Amino acid sequence: MSTQQSPQERELAELIVTSLNLEDLNAEEIEPEKRLFGGEYGLDSIDALELAVAISRHYGVQLKADDERNRDAFANLRALSAHVQSLRGE
Repeated sequence: MSTQQSPQERELAELIVTSLNLEDLNAEEIEPEKRLFGGEYGLDSIDALELAVAISRHYGVQLKADDERNRDAFANLRALSAHVQSLRGE
């Protein structure tokens, strides 16, 4: 598994940092397979909601709160990027 961000992952990492005002974290520091929530990045369920809104606005996709795929999709940067791409039909 690659620990380097793909271009899509980098774009999403930048959205995470800017939309959540993570001043102590650079987008390139978000490791693609490291847990986003409940881990060292300090993100919580409120951050997940804010991030879902930012993703919807930025990518034009709808992230539904009752989607059973959310837990897996929000697991890490790589999974979230893949989920957004699948919703966009890429």
